[in-house]
Amino acid sequence: MPIKSRIRSIPDFPKPGIVFRDITTLLKDTNGFRITIHKLINRYSGKKIHKVAAIESRGFIVGAALAYALNAGFVPIRKQGKLPYDTVGQDFELEYGKDRIEMHTDAISPGERVLLVDDLLATGGTAAAAVELVRKLKGEVLECAFVVELPALGGGKRLDELGIKYFSLVKFYDQ
Repeated sequence: MPIKSRIRSIPDFPKPGIVFRDITTLLKDTNGFRITIHKLINRYSGKKIHKVAAIESRGFIVGAALAYALNAGFVPIRKQGKLPYDTVGQDFELEYGKDRIEMHTDAISPGERVLLVDDLLATGGTAAAAVELVRKLKGEVLECAFVVELPALGGGKRLDELGIKYFSLVKFYDQ
């Protein structure tokens, strides 16, 4: 059974007109979760990744497992006010509002090679903000990796404009 078939679609969440792609059904499936992580490991093994930076909250699940498998450090990127130490932040717009993400100022050292991970690429606002956070700390974003991509919402084009390569395991074109 492919990864895509293990992802639940929830209409009108978090607001009318949005179809939320819920990966918790993929994560709870032993084989689905293993296949997901192994596909990402196969893509990024041998790439000399120093840190895997993952975006709150579902990105943490995939990112932490991937960081472990790649023998890389793990960096959490969280919503404003959730990290206990000095932070660097970046504001961004979502398809349904505005937000801010942050990471610790000592999370990435200059020149470190970073893989950014999240569960979903939609408009690219969160991913672009995460790229800017890494750049503020003078890290090098090797690529952004997503479980799900919604190409119709333009996130891939937004990352292209930033000069960032990206990869997604599955695409939903009916968004």
